[in-house]
Amino acid sequence: MSNPKNRAAKIRAKTKYTAKTYDQFPVYTPNGKKASLRDHAKKRGESLNGFVNRAIDETVGRDNKEG
Repeated sequence: MSNPKNRAAKIRAKTKYTAKTYDQFPVYTPNGKKASLRDHAKKRGESLNGFVNRAIDETVGRDNKEG
């Protein structure tokens, strides 16, 4: 079994890396919508996070072409 101190160190390291590397913001959806979004993403071979980022990128790109 893994040592609890090693596990805690890994969690701290991952948290530090994530904070340094990524911006985070919560997304609020009505109850049940997250599951349908996750299912949609899974059908496309994406994670929910990947799907959300792709949707944002595509929308911003489209809006910039229109603007």
